[in-house]
This record gives sequence, C-alpha cells and structure tokens, in this order.
Amino acid sequence: MADSVLDRPIEAETIGTLLARNADKYGSDIAIREKELGIWKETSWAEYTEEVLACSAGLEKIGIKPGQAVLILGDNRARLYAGMLALALVGAYAMPAYPGVTLDELRHFVGEVEIVAAFAEDQEQVDKILELRDAEAKGILHIVYVEERGLGFYEADGLMSWEHLTDVGRHHLNEDPKRRGELIHRTKPEDPAVFLHSSGTTGKPKGVVLSQKNVIAAARNGFAAGAFEVGEEVLAYLPMAWVGDYAITVAAALLLRFTVSVPERQETVIRDMREVAPTFYLAAPRSWDNILTTIQVGIENSTPLKKWLYQFFMNRAVAAESRKLAGKGGGVLEPLNRLLGEALIFGPIKDQFGMNRLKNAFTGGEAIGEDTFVFYRAIGIKLRQLYGQTENSAINTIQSPSEVRLHSVGKPAPGVEVAIADDGEILLRSESVFEGYYNNPEASAESLKRGGLHTGDAGYLEEDGHLVVLGRVSEVMYTAGGERYVPNYIENRLKFSPYIKDAAVIGAGREELTAMVCIDFDAVGHWAEVNGVPYVSYADLSQRDEVATLLHEAFRRVNAVISEPLQIKRFVSLPKEFDPDDGEITRTRKLRRSVVEARYDVVIGALYDGRSEVRVSAQVTYESGEIGKVERTLPIREV
Repeated sequence: MADSVLDRPIEAETIGTLLARNADKYGSDIAIREKELGIWKETSWAEYTEEVLACSAGLEKIGIKPGQAVLILGDNRARLYAGMLALALVGAYAMPAYPGVTLDELRHFVGEVEIVAAFAEDQEQVDKILELRDAEAKGILHIVYVEERGLGFYEADGLMSWEHLTDVGRHHLNEDPKRRGELIHRTKPEDPAVFLHSSGTTGKPKGVVLSQKNVIAAARNGFAAGAFEVGEEVLAYLPMAWVGDYAITVAAALLLRFTVSVPERQETVIRDMREVAPTFYLAAPRSWDNILTTIQVGIENSTPLKKWLYQFFMNRAVAAESRKLAGKGGGVLEPLNRLLGEALIFGPIKDQFGMNRLKNAFTGGEAIGEDTFVFYRAIGIKLRQLYGQTENSAINTIQSPSEVRLHSVGKPAPGVEVAIADDGEILLRSESVFEGYYNNPEASAESLKRGGLHTGDAGYLEEDGHLVVLGRVSEVMYTAGGERYVPNYIENRLKFSPYIKDAAVIGAGREELTAMVCIDFDAVGHWAEVNGVPYVSYADLSQRDEVATLLHEAFRRVNAVISEPLQIKRFVSLPKEFDPDDGEITRTRKLRRSVVEARYDVVIGALYDGRSEVRVSAQVTYESGEIGKVERTLPIREV
C-alpha cells in the first residue's frame, strides 16, 4: 500500500492530478460527507472532482486569474473545501480566515494582496464582506455564498449562490471537451495551494503561501512516519484558517483518500463525532482538556456505584500507563484490569465521544498536561504528540506508537531534517518548507537563512533523536540575577491545570517571577457548583478565596519541577479571559505578550511593589463589537 502512495516522485503530483487519480481509480469511494438538517449527505470522489472542476471553470469564467486572492469565510463546509481546491486549479490564492475574524483583521488581508472575490458560508459572513467592500475593498467584485437563508432579497452587485457559479462552470466545461483535462493539468507543483497566515504573536500576521508541492510533501512525510494511513475517516472541525486543518482535511485527504465528515455546526461537533467515529483525530491540548472535563463532570453527576467503578479502574489504568511511560513493567493482574475496565468503563466512555475507532490520535500546537495525556492513553486512546508550523505545512516531528514520551515531540518525520543552531533555535529542511513570506523579503531572508527554516522555537535533540521544544527563541528571557528562562514553557505547565485557561509569566530583568492567570470558567464553574461555592459572574468567581486554593495547587505543582530561582512567588487571577477580540491572544490562543504587559502594567507593578491588592479596569469586547470595561479589586496572592 505504501508503494501506491509514494511510488510517484513528488514533482509529478499536483492537486489536479490527485483529484483525477481519485476520480478515475476510486470514483465510487466516499470523499466527503456533510450533515444537513440531521442527515449525512455523501459525495463520492467522482462527484466531488466534478464539483471542484465545475467551480474552477466557473471561477475562470467570471475572471479569476492566477496570482489573485479569494477570501474563504465561515465554519467548515464541504463546498468551501471544494472552493479551495478549485482555486488551486486556476492558480489563484485560497485565503481562509477564522470565522470570528474582525473587520480590522480583514483590512490587513486586503492591504497585502489583491483580493477579487470571496466565498462566504452564510448571511453573517456575506454581511462582513459587504461591509469590508463598502469601506475600502472595492476590488472584491464577486461574493459566492453557500447557505442561501436570509439572502433571498439581497441585491448587491456580484453576489451569487454556489449553485449559480457551478452552473456557469459546467456550461463553460461543456463548451470545450478539452477544458476539463486542461484544468486538471494546468498547475505545477510550485503553484499555490493555500494562502495562510502566521500566528501574529509579535505583530501583524505574515502571509504564508504554501505550494502544492509543500502540502503534498508534508502529507507524504506524515504517512511515511505512521501518522495516518490510507482511507482514514476524519472529522473536519478544526478552523479552516489553521494549517493543521488544511494539512489533514485537504492535503492528506487528497493524497491518501480520506473520507472527510463535515459537522452540521460547531455546536454539534461532539454529537456528530459520535456518529462518525473517526479513525484519525488531531486536536489542540485545550480540546483534549475540554473533553476530559466533560467526562469528569459526567462522572460527578452519576450514581455512587458508577463513580466507584470509574475510580477503581481509572486509578489502576493511570498507574499502569505511568509505569509504562517510565519504562517499567506491569503486574500480573494488569491484563485482567484492562479487560474488565474496557468492558465496564473505558469502552463506554470512548463510545460516548466517538473515539471507539481511533487508531491515530494526536495533539499539537503546545505542550499537553501530563494528567490529560496519561488519562487518554490509560483508557486505550494511544494519544501521541507532533510538532509543526504553518511555514512547513504542519508536520515536522511525530512520536511513533512505540516511543511515546511526555516531554518530547518525537523524531523528525522521513523527509524532514532537524538541526539545532548555536543559540538553541530549531532549524528545519524539507520539501514541505515554504518559499518565504508573501511580499516580505526581509522577514523571508531572516526566516530562511542558509537554506533552512529558522522556526523561532528553542529546543534540543536528545541522543536518540527525539526533539524537545522549550518555547520561542524570542521569548528566552533573563531575570535580574541572570537566570535564563522561557516564559511560554512555564505558562504551558500552569495550563496543565484544568482550572487555568491562560497564563502570563512576568520576570524579565526582575529579581523573581510572578504570574497573571485566567481561570477556565467552565471547569471552575462546575467545581464551584459541586462544592457549593456561590458566584454571579466570571469576575466574581475568579476572585473567590476557594478558587485561589485551586490555583495555589497549580502553582505549587509547577514550582516543584523548576529550579528555585525560577519559582513563581506571587500571582493575580484576572477578572476576564484573554480574548483575541481584545488583541491579547491570537486566534490560535497564543499570548500577545507585549499587549498583555502594556494593558496590565498596573497589575504587574503591584506584583512587585509589596501591595496586597490592586484596582484594575480591563477592556472587554462584546459580541456586538462594543467595547466595555470590567473593574475589580484583585488580591495579590503569595505562592
């Protein structure tokens, strides 16, 4: 089976040739299914390829040319994925944005490339594009919508349904029998696949154009490393603007003929996942944490017998998995405990969350908490870690099933070379690495010095080749005493606590470290309800002394594993979450440190000047777009 995927040279593969192969050889297999009004609607590879070709011909007919960009706005939809593939066939840039993107963020996209059209999921996204066009993006001549509800009376110029565009395309294809083959073979491996953006933690997001060769190489590397197999079943729930979604849901799905299931809505993902029961699942640590919290909430609300059975088998399974990760053997009763636990506890849990068929489960994006990682492996989900970035198409290093470690992200995938620079920066070489930031030669030259990708991450290689990632090189900081530390490394370990959603560690140029944290409202709120702790709002709950006890325990656990000079001495629980709409974190929940430190400079001052409390007025952006304030007196708490 490996030969059938990897026998052709990478230079011979494009999105068009892969679509044609799948339609010709596997035309009746299911390519994509989407849930609408409670019913799963399936599309075969032959039908999907025709839909993509019709869209591509329609785009060509309305004047979309190579080098022009088309916005993709909305939650995951089968037609938006088809639109992205269609744009690649005509050599245009498919530019997906996060569904919650603001008008200011869209203005940045308009300023960097010629955007001539947009695909929109629904009325909400159409309204956003029309507002953008009226304000400054006059060049957006066409807006193609997928869901018609609420748009029947719109009379905006260039507004058309998906059905109309593909009807135009089918007529265009039928005019010339050769046009179908010409579209399939028009583009080359070096032509664009997708236009994404860097996370923007230190400034405006930079444009990252991944070529068809880049994304196909990443999928081949992942397959060779055992990350996924031919014919996986996957759930398309990750944001379309995140490279992880494109790498799996589009590139790997195309190369390895995945069946992609698109949930009805983001709110129905858990229910839809149970129905699909995917074989492959990639999620950020926060998603794995959220599922674990839901499981624990369910157990707390169950009968005494079920709680006792859960604790009995779970404690033994966790202990067994911890021994295994430490390289130790198990007891003679371990297989029996596993068999009974699977029948009574673990199997029903996995079935409830659609994980009973998972063969390849991954986490990436940041470090995952030890308790969370061990829990999933204990119930039989062989969770593994991987490491990747937008600039190299998401796949660098992957843990193999037989070499799973808590602190590392695995060995380099075949086709990926990893080296460590003198300053500790991780360097990469691979066919999956991009050619440079769009229209940004200075940033490109800095990132691609000496022929390799400078990831901006600090780390080291262990003797057997496993990579350990510490955090951003730019965030390597020093205390006043000269102690070197990476705040993101400590912050991630604070977030291992289910009660802490975000954290900002302070201490550069100071005698000691302190921290500001944001509680996880769902987890802490549930804990408060179970334990009879009253509260009326996030701001109120975050300042309760009972909640401070939970946070103290998280800080003590982190302090126990870091050197004494870098132990956190004091902390503040903030009265609101860090919010991408407030500019405090990115859409992928990465901390914008300069923004946070400037916004909470009064709090930081209080953490170091001996005060026992501080009055803060924090900015809040509401769903309506209005900006308000939350004011609170915050206790300065000693660890």
